[in-house]
Amino acid sequence: MRRLTVRVERWAVAGAFTIARGAKTHVDVVVAEIAGDAGATGRGEATAIYYHGESAESAAGQIEALRGPIESGATRADLAALLPGGAARNALDAALWDLDAKLAGRPVWRIAGLAEPRALTTAFTISLAAPERMEADARAAAGRYPLLKLKLAGEGDRARVAAVRRGAPDARLIVDANEAWTGRDIAAEAGALLPFGVELIEQPVRAGEDHLLDGVASPIPLCADESCQDRADLPRCIGRYAAINIKLDKAGGLTEALALAAEARAAGLAVMVGCMLSTSLGIAPAFLAAQGARWVDLDGPLLLARDRAGGFRFDGGTMRAGEPGFWG
Repeated sequence: MRRLTVRVERWAVAGAFTIARGAKTHVDVVVAEIAGDAGATGRGEATAIYYHGESAESAAGQIEALRGPIESGATRADLAALLPGGAARNALDAALWDLDAKLAGRPVWRIAGLAEPRALTTAFTISLAAPERMEADARAAAGRYPLLKLKLAGEGDRARVAAVRRGAPDARLIVDANEAWTGRDIAAEAGALLPFGVELIEQPVRAGEDHLLDGVASPIPLCADESCQDRADLPRCIGRYAAINIKLDKAGGLTEALALAAEARAAGLAVMVGCMLSTSLGIAPAFLAAQGARWVDLDGPLLLARDRAGGFRFDGGTMRAGEPGFWG
C-alpha cells in the first residue's frame, strides 16, 4: 500500500513580486508525497491558480479527498478522470512521475521518453513598478540575465519598457500585459514597443475575450497565457496568438503539458514554458517540458528569499538540474 502525505508550505518572496493584479510577499505551495515500496517516495509541488479561485488549502483538500484512490494505486493516466486541471492534479502528477522513476531506477526524462535534459536559459522577471524603479531593477539584472520579462499594467507601459531598455540595453525583452490591454488598440500598443526590441507580448486581453484579437495585425507576436490552460483551449488560440505559455499548474501536470506542447507545435504555435512562484521542486517537471521551448520562464525559485535544498543551480539565467535524486 502507498502512503499519501499532503501539506501546505509558505515561502517568502525576495522583496515583493508585483503584477497588474497586486503584490505578493510570500507564496503558499501545496506539496504531495507518495511513499511506495522499498522506501521510495515521490514528491510534487504546485502553486494554486489564484485567478481560478484556488488556494493552497483548497488544492490540499482536493488531494486529501483522493487519498483512497491514490493509496490504492491510481496512476497518472487516472488523474484526468479524478481531478480537473490545476494545482492539485499537478502536485499529484509530479509525485507519481517521481515515484515511478525512483521505483524504476531511472530518471523521469527517460521513463517519459524524452531526450536527456540540457541546461536552459530562463527569463528573469522585472516586477511592475514605476519606470525609474524598473530601470534600476533592469540595470541590476543586466549582464547576468540575457532575457528579461517585464510585468506591465496598461497605462504607462511604453515608459516602463523604455526605462527597462535604458537599464538593460543588450537584454532580450518579453512583456506580460496580464490582460491589462483589454479595450486598447493592441496593434498600436505593440507597435510602440517595436523600437525597444520586444520580441513577445503575453496575454494582452482578458481570457474569454480573445475574439478582440480577431483581425489584429500585431507587429510583435502575441502569446496566450490565461487564455490557454490545456489542450481544450487550443482551438480558440489558433489564428489569434502566435504562441502559448504552458504552465503545469494550469495544465494539471507534466503529463498534460507534454501533450499540450505536442499539439500546439503541430498547429503551428510556438511554445513558451512558464511557472508560478515556486521552489525548485515546483519547476522540476516544467524543466523537462521546457526542453525545446522557444522561450523559458522558470525563474520562480530566483524570486524567493531562499530555495529548497538540492534544487536547481542558477548561474545568472542559466539553469541546470540540481543534486542527483532531487526529483526523479
